[in-house]
Formats: sequence, C-alpha cells, structure tokens
Amino acid sequence: MAKPSFFSETTTTSRLPDDTVFFSIFPDSSSLSVAGSETSAALQSLHLEIIDVVSPFTSPYIWQHEPFSLSIALSSSCACADTATMPHLHGKLKYGDNLEDEWFAVFLLFRISAAFPSNSIRVWDTDGEFLLIEAAFHLPRWLNPETSLNRVFIRGGDLHIVPKSRLPDPSLVASLRFLIERGNESRASDSVQSALKNRISDYPERAWRNMHRVRVRVPVSVAQVLRHEPLLISLAVEGFYDRDIDSMKHAAKMEKFLSKGRDEELVLVLVKMSRAMYGQLVQRKFQAPNCYPMPSVSDRDAYIEAELGMKIACGMEMMYQLRRKDGEDGKGISWSKYKENLEKNGYFEGLLSGSKEYKRLMENAEEYYQKSSSFSRTRDIMSAPVRRIDEVLALPYSEDDFKGMEVPVSDNDSWLYDGEDELNSVLQERQKEMEFYSSKKESKKKAKEKQEAGSSSDANMNNFDLGDISKSMQQFIQKVSSYEGAEVPDNREFKEVNLDVDRFMKDIESMLGSQIRGKQAGDDSEDSEGSSMDMDFDDFEDDSEGEESNEDAKESFEESYYGAMNEELKNSTLEKSFEHVNQHSSKQKEESSKTSDEKDDEFTPIDADFNLVKNLLESYSSQQGLPGPASNLLGLMGLQLPKDSNDKS
Repeated sequence: MAKPSFFSETTTTSRLPDDTVFFSIFPDSSSLSVAGSETSAALQSLHLEIIDVVSPFTSPYIWQHEPFSLSIALSSSCACADTATMPHLHGKLKYGDNLEDEWFAVFLLFRISAAFPSNSIRVWDTDGEFLLIEAAFHLPRWLNPETSLNRVFIRGGDLHIVPKSRLPDPSLVASLRFLIERGNESRASDSVQSALKNRISDYPERAWRNMHRVRVRVPVSVAQVLRHEPLLISLAVEGFYDRDIDSMKHAAKMEKFLSKGRDEELVLVLVKMSRAMYGQLVQRKFQAPNCYPMPSVSDRDAYIEAELGMKIACGMEMMYQLRRKDGEDGKGISWSKYKENLEKNGYFEGLLSGSKEYKRLMENAEEYYQKSSSFSRTRDIMSAPVRRIDEVLALPYSEDDFKGMEVPVSDNDSWLYDGEDELNSVLQERQKEMEFYSSKKESKKKAKEKQEAGSSSDANMNNFDLGDISKSMQQFIQKVSSYEGAEVPDNREFKEVNLDVDRFMKDIESMLGSQIRGKQAGDDSEDSEGSSMDMDFDDFEDDSEGEESNEDAKESFEESYYGAMNEELKNSTLEKSFEHVNQHSSKQKEESSKTSDEKDDEFTPIDADFNLVKNLLESYSSQQGLPGPASNLLGLMGLQLPKDSNDKS
C-alpha cells in the first residue's frame, strides 16, 4: 500500500512537549564525523561510562515520571540543530509538577561534563535556553532568545556561550568546532557561572531531601511490586492523578491487584516518593471502589494509611490496564501525535468521523503505523512496566512476607502546609537579586552621566566665551523685547519686533520739544560735547529721503537728551557702581595731571558689556548652584555657565 506523500516516521509536532527537558551530548571524537560502526561503538562505551558516574546520585532518588536516561542517536535530534547527521547521546526527562527533577538533571549534566571534558552538552526545554533565564541579570546585552540559537553549551563543568563577534549566525557544527578549538573564548563570565552554580549547589542533597517516606496499607500484590520495583510508584501516582472516565472503569473492578475482592488483606509498608507525588495523592479526593477493603473510620491512623494506599493501588491498576492495552495495539502518545498530524495535513479531507470513507482512511493509517518503527518503540515502552509487573507477581509471595516487619514512622509532612514561608524566602531572594541588579544598573548610569557631565563641564570651562553673554543679551533685547515685556519663544527662533522707532522718537521729541530747544539755546558748549556714554545707536533712516533738517533735529535731540542724563549721573553715587572704560590714549596721559577734584567732575564712559557680564556672574555665583534669575535668564537664551571651580558641592 502506498503511503501519502506527507507521511514520515519522524513526523512530530513543532511544539515541544510541556514539562519536559531535553539534553544532547556531543563527543569531540564524533561531532564532526559520519555515523558508522566505530562511532556507534564509541557512543556505547561513553554511555556505559556516564551511567557509572551518575548512578551513585540517582540510585536513592525517585523520579516524578521517568528516570534520567540516555540513548544513542546517530542523527541530530536537537530541536535547534542542523539537519546534518550528528552522532551523539540524547535524552529527555518529563518532570511534570516536580521542577526538582529538571534541576537535578542539570546538576547531573554538569557532573557529566566535568567528568568527560571532551564533550559538549546542550540542554533545553519548552522555554528554550532556560539556563540563560536563571542567569538573566548577568548576560551580555546582545544575547536574547533570537540570538541564542546554537550558542549555549555545557563543557568542562562550565557554561559556554559562543560569542557573537566570532560567529554571527552559528550552525551546530560550527559551534561545536569553535568549542573544541577555542573553548577558552566561549566560557561565560564568572557572574553567569556563579548564578548557575548557586542554583545547583545544594544537589544532590537537595534532591534527596525532596523525598518523602510514608506508611501505607496496600494489597499484598501492590506491596510485592513496590518491594521489587520501587520506581513504579511514579507510574502509579501518575495513573491516579491523570485518571479519566475510561481508566476509572478499571479501578472499579481492580482485576489485577485485588483478586480476592473485599477479602483481600492489606499489609503495612513504607513507600518512598517525591514530595510532589505525596501532594498529588493527599490533595485529591477519591472514594474507594466498592470492591476495595477499607478499615473502620474509628481507627483513624489505620484508615488514613489505608486511604493513601488505596489511591496508590487504584493508580497502579489503572496504569497497568491502560499500558497493557496500548502495548497490544501499539498506540499511545506516539499514535495520538501521528493521528493529529494526519488531521492537520488534511488526510481525512474533512470527512465526518465514523463515515465509511473515514473508516477506510483510518484503517490504512493504522496499517501503515503498525509497520513503522514508532509502533515497535511505543509498544516496547508501554509494555515494559506491564511485563515487569507480570514477572514480579509470578514470583511466590504471601501476606506473611510483610507481617512482623518493623515499619518506620512516616516523615513529617508539615512542609505541605507551611510552604508559604519557603515560597516567601525564595521570592525575597529573587527580589534582592532584582534590587541588586537595578542598583548596579543605576550606579553605572549615574557614573556615566557624571563622567559625561564632567567632561562637558570641562569642555565648557575651556571653550566658554564670556563675550557670548553680552552678544546674546543684545540679541535678546533687540529681537525679543517689546513694550509688552521680554518673551523667549520655546523654539528659540527669534523674530524682529515690529516697532516704529522713528515714530516713537518723534513722539518723545514732540512732548519734550520746548524744553530741549530752550536748553540748546542756553548751553551750546554742552551740545558740542555730545554724549559721553559708550553706547552705540543705529542710524535711523527717515521714510522721506532728502529731509536733512529732520535728521539734524533728531541728532540734536539725542545729544541733548543724553547730555542731560550725564549731568544727572554726575551728581549721584550710581556712577561709582559701574566699571569705566580703560582709556590708553594720549588724552588719558594729559588728564593724569589733573587734580582729583577735576577727575571727579568728569564723567568717564562705562563699559556696558563688561558691567553686564560682571553683574550676571556675581548673581550666578550668589545662587550657589541653585536655580535663580541669572541661570534662568541665561538658560532661556541658550547659554549654560560652567560650574564655579571653587564650588565643592
């Protein structure tokens, strides 16, 4: 029978199974070679050596769903790897509700890496490179889920991250080659190593502390199985916890483990399981089947022990019957995925389930599946516990084998009800780590800002021109000031003020004209002196060209006006508050012979720009680094004075 074109024995969904960790071990000797008999033999030898290394750590441990194991893969099974042939050891571990299993596996991988330094190990789960998540506060900024592909490995007992500067877009082969040739460049920073090592530092003791021992009363057949295969407790708890309506039918009959029905005698045994398993049994309410013998409720201790044992026995029954059935037809999880892919790819063409054509297509699919390697692998996996249980129960046993045995008391289960303190402790540790990271980041930010401010301040101090103050002030007055006041636009694009200066001056002259003309007639000498103020005025143009009389009158008015101002300033102390112009001319030498009284009578011109800058600097200095009128005014004009070198604040 021809198979559809999209059929493939390796057809799987792109999404990784939840609560499962995957790991691959790539030996240096075979990472770049083609699969062959020699490579396979080397991998088998390495496999046995690794089992010898991890056995002392795993032997006292009960895994939640399945034990830590490795298998030989002659092609790449890495979800993030190349499609090229890559001989290696591969394994997966479903940890379910027991996260300790995942980190215990990580601990084992680091141990394997330290014991076999000529191997590169990859480990990932549904979240991707979860080792990077643990060290997130210490990673380089360029590293993220998009850039971490084929970069993260465990080698020589340390975490290695292939640098982006060396391999911008690495393939698995290229990364493995880089680790072999230049592994010293890929070793992660000490802070990253410390974060991961701290996470697994308590193992294997922490994993062993995660075990819980409890006294239970179970049928003798269940006691016999658990005595020979204590690891099967995980499958029994899984069968109970994941039960459904179909599996409950098997628990109602208890055909395998309760052959005598209510006449079956219960025996007291000590069962070891993980704390997660114990919580799953205790927290789930379950009524005993009618065929199950339960002691009287009046004997509270015996009843509690029997109730917990009943859940284990029913779980063992449900697991056994389901696996036996799946082993016979070879279906199970792999068949479910296979069927799901058929539906996704349109194999059933939208046919109604149960229709004649649908049944025909289903029979064809089942026939092909039974000929595939997935069928035989699934059948072996599903049937293995069933075969082992049959072998154990085939051995001679009786109730007397368990009577008279001293059974230790159960472990204290207060941890099940007082877990809030432990949770708060873990959250506080995470909070401290986040606060430390935030404070460290803030310190770096402040140091950078301080350094930039210092360099900017030094540059401003060296390049600052005091002349910019007077120039900006003149520009500010000339372009922004008006009769309404001084305004600085936000966009700093200064526009000229529409002020008719000629008309303004004519209005002033008309109001004061008679007084000015009288003064001009009485004191010609003063008019010839002109203004002694060192102020520059623009030569205003009259609208009507050729009217020289108006221009002469205007100049005469200006000279008279400022002459009057000079006379007023002579008789006041205001003149002493200004700095005057230093005149280094011959006239200054001649005036040096004059008496002090004569000098006092003269009004020497002042340096307006110098006085402006001086007063602004004194005002700015008096602010002592605080906001004030000088800094605000200069800031509006786009000027920022450098800090006072004497200011130590």
